[in-house]
Amino acid sequence: MAEATAPSPARTIEPPTPTTDARPGTAPHGPSDHGSARPGTPKPHDTAPRSRPRFRLPEAVDLSASVSVFLIALPLSLGIALATGAPLQSGLVAAAVGGLIAGRLGGSVLQVSGPAAGLTVVTADIIQQYGWRATCAITVFAGVCQLGLGMLRVARSALAVSPAIVHGMLAGIGITIAVAQVHIVLGGTPQSSVLDNLRGLPAQLAETRWAALAMSVLTLAVLYLWPKLPGRAARLAKVLPATLVAVTTATLVAALAGLSLPRVDLPSWSNHALPALPEGPLGGIVAGVVTITLVTSVQSLLGAVAVDKLVAARPEQAVRVPRSNLDRELLGQGAANIVSGGLGGLPVAGVAVRSTANINAGAVSRASTMLHGMWVLVAALLAVPLLQYIPLAVLAALVMSVGIQMVNLLHIRTVTRHREFLVYGVTTCGVVFLGVLEGVGLGIAVAVGLALHRLSRTRIVHHERAGHHLVHVRGQLTFLAVPRLSRTLHHVPAKATVVVELDGSFMDHAAFETLQDWRTSHTAQGGAVSVTGPVGPRTTEPAAGPRVPRRLWTPWHHHRRSAALGPVAASTGAGRGAQRLISGISAFQRDTAPHMREELARLAREGQRPSQLFLTCADSRLVTSMITASGPGDLFTVRNVGNLVPPPGANATADASAGSGTGSVSGAGALSGDDSVGAAIEYAVDVLRVESITVCGHSGCGAMQALLSEDERRGGAVGDERADVPLSPLWRWLRYGAPSLARLRGDASTLPGFARREPADIAEQLCLVNIVQQLDHLRGHPAVARRLAEGSLALHGMYFHVGEAQAYLLREDIDGAAPVFEEVSAAQEPERPVPA
Repeated sequence: MAEATAPSPARTIEPPTPTTDARPGTAPHGPSDHGSARPGTPKPHDTAPRSRPRFRLPEAVDLSASVSVFLIALPLSLGIALATGAPLQSGLVAAAVGGLIAGRLGGSVLQVSGPAAGLTVVTADIIQQYGWRATCAITVFAGVCQLGLGMLRVARSALAVSPAIVHGMLAGIGITIAVAQVHIVLGGTPQSSVLDNLRGLPAQLAETRWAALAMSVLTLAVLYLWPKLPGRAARLAKVLPATLVAVTTATLVAALAGLSLPRVDLPSWSNHALPALPEGPLGGIVAGVVTITLVTSVQSLLGAVAVDKLVAARPEQAVRVPRSNLDRELLGQGAANIVSGGLGGLPVAGVAVRSTANINAGAVSRASTMLHGMWVLVAALLAVPLLQYIPLAVLAALVMSVGIQMVNLLHIRTVTRHREFLVYGVTTCGVVFLGVLEGVGLGIAVAVGLALHRLSRTRIVHHERAGHHLVHVRGQLTFLAVPRLSRTLHHVPAKATVVVELDGSFMDHAAFETLQDWRTSHTAQGGAVSVTGPVGPRTTEPAAGPRVPRRLWTPWHHHRRSAALGPVAASTGAGRGAQRLISGISAFQRDTAPHMREELARLAREGQRPSQLFLTCADSRLVTSMITASGPGDLFTVRNVGNLVPPPGANATADASAGSGTGSVSGAGALSGDDSVGAAIEYAVDVLRVESITVCGHSGCGAMQALLSEDERRGGAVGDERADVPLSPLWRWLRYGAPSLARLRGDASTLPGFARREPADIAEQLCLVNIVQQLDHLRGHPAVARRLAEGSLALHGMYFHVGEAQAYLLREDIDGAAPVFEEVSAAQEPERPVPA
């Protein structure tokens, strides 16, 4: 029998001193709220107030981001002005004002505003009816309306518009833009409507100017190929935007070839047109103001929400950039439109392309947006001779590509999946053939009608099984369904045991009273009624907590169901357990199996191909498929008490004493003769060829608490067992956690911790240490070591806080620093594997 190695005496683990993380953009270790000190705040003994600097130079990332956005904005602003029929300088005015005014006053820090392709059709139509100077005045009035809406704090209401309507509006505008620009690409002049442009296309094709077409094709080719450059050239493609390269290349080729083409004509600023009061029917002017207000506001607000999502996916920016204030964003856009219209510029709105470029360039403050506006202003004043070399066909090709991209196939698939393609299609066709305001109105009408239709579709089914009755209500339960519900309940026999299962998210007052009155009457006659489902608690008692959404393959909401389904659920615990099992299986066969049968049949034919081995604790609160959003066939799961991995070789030399209930620990662990975990690892790595292995611990782990308690009772000698003291199977297994205890008692500076807080107590600290220790054991397994050397396998450490429903991922790749568990946000970049 191997002699036990005595561990070092137990000592108190001192929490590490809070230090600032060396990585940029991360919060310091230690608590981040509840009165804790934050970086940059005065210490308690500092009594003298510190003055805040009034001016701060922009950071390098903001400076470089502003240049990237400027290089995209300059050609697009000219192209959008060309597409609207406005003076080309108006696009530059709007870009400069959008950057300087909306960038400074708006509520979205990183959203870039300027002339937007989504406003092209609206603006062109108003220019056609009232002229350019009147359009500038209408833009000013629209800005005043936006200021009023911002003061009324109605910004959130704009988000109630269905995304299918917004995407349909943008698609319709994109089609209109593309059709109109085809004429300029071919060397002609576009008409005022889509139908006129389509009718005139054959004649335009017959009169094609091949020089203009060649430059347009060259522009589109560079736009498409530039981002796809291979090798080292790809770095250059990331620095210079495709729009600038395409316009510059086509302009140089046209100039060197001596082609005679219509070019950009920027008149002197002394002749720049300023706004004038519009003349014409008041109704048309009001409609123009409302249309610009609606389109600019909705596009800007939805853009701000999209910017928040993009920033949240980049942790280094998320910690420094606040979330958007939508009411303030509306005020900023209103102020920008007042200034832009007053200076003779196009309407201003948040622009997705430029905002995305700003975020991707790493911007962290308003400085990038404002600087981009300043660069546009400088170019408008000093670079006019260079801009006038650009052929109009080149700008038309650029704008046409933007219009085509506005018809987004991903959006079409999304609205189709949510059964809203009818709304999308009607809005798109309405915008193309009738106008933006009319198309949006049609889309809203169709969306409301579709919602009412779905609200009225309620399926009520009555089943009888073995003397027990089930009334299943699928859909929203409103007054429209009350007659059918009452008729179905009337057919339930008196004194019967009934389960009413509500499978919907809404029940109005009429349906509630009908169900309650019938329940009271049926119970008074000797029957038994159990109401279950997502809206069930409303019919019986106030909900104890937030309603849990139902999922097809995780119908675990049944764990609170009443057991009053029949005589089986009598008074004994065994009876209740059996009934819960039967009820759960029945719910699976009824609700989940029909949806999953095809997928499971495919898996049965093809066999299992899991992507990862998930090794976690046997704790009943840890639902692996739920916390990883996994389905059948995704995870090869191994669960044991304490998520322990016996080190390799621990079982190979087990002697007879292990079988008699005795054993000892010698470095590697107890000789228990248990090969189950090692067998699962070998099968997953060598046979199933999983791509990763995750060791997942959790808060409140009973195994870790038991180890700590026993360690304290024995004075730090859990691994020191006498041969004459028999051990239970549980303690023979838990002794595989002795190396984790030894690691906990080691150097405190190397202990793993959280990125944003300290471990709550010594038990949570041990849970983190145990994850790191078990990963070390994994690396020692021959199959794992071989795959790690090949680079075909990754290891991950994960900690799940049960009470907070929060997951943390392990990072061990910080040179010279202790391992860190980083909080996983709702929108996160792919996790980085633990290096081998």
